[in-house]
Amino acid sequence: MGVKKEKVLEVLKSEGKPMRTSDIAKKLGVDTKVVSKLISELKKEGKVESPKRCYYAPKGE
Repeated sequence: MGVKKEKVLEVLKSEGKPMRTSDIAKKLGVDTKVVSKLISELKKEGKVESPKRCYYAPKGE
């Protein structure tokens, strides 16, 4: 897989606001399914939270 979890986190941190998976995917130029998979892994690791439905933000920011 070309995109790493770190890249997803970087995008979230640089935006400074909760984002949808489709917006993250657009910024990274990848498929939304790829981002969804990475987001779920990041959530399990406690690095990402969902402040509202379908939106994600880096945890502890």
